Amino acid sequence: METNEQGEAFGAWLLTQVGRDGWIGTLAKQAKGDPTFRKAATPDDLRKRLQSAGAEGDSFEAVDDAEAEWMAGWAKLEPQ
Repeated sequence: METNEQGEAFGAWLLTQVGRDGWIGTLAKQAKGDPTFRKAATPDDLRKRLQSAGAEGDSFEAVDDAEAEWMAGWAKLEPQ
C-alpha cells in the first residue's frame, strides 16, 4: 500500500477532506458517496476510475492537487 510520510494511504486521507471547499472537497465528497471507493486507493487508482467514467479535465486537476497535498502531509480535517 502506498502511503505518505505520515503513513497514511491516499484514499483514507482523501476521506478526511470532505469538509473542505473547492475541488478537493468535492472530490472527497464524491469518494465518500461511492460504495466501491477504498481507503487504500492510490491517486493512480482514482485517475483510472475517473478515466473509465469519462470525467472532465477538472477532475484530474483535483486529483493532482489532492495528491500533492497528501504527499506534503496536509493537515487532516475532521469528517462531517
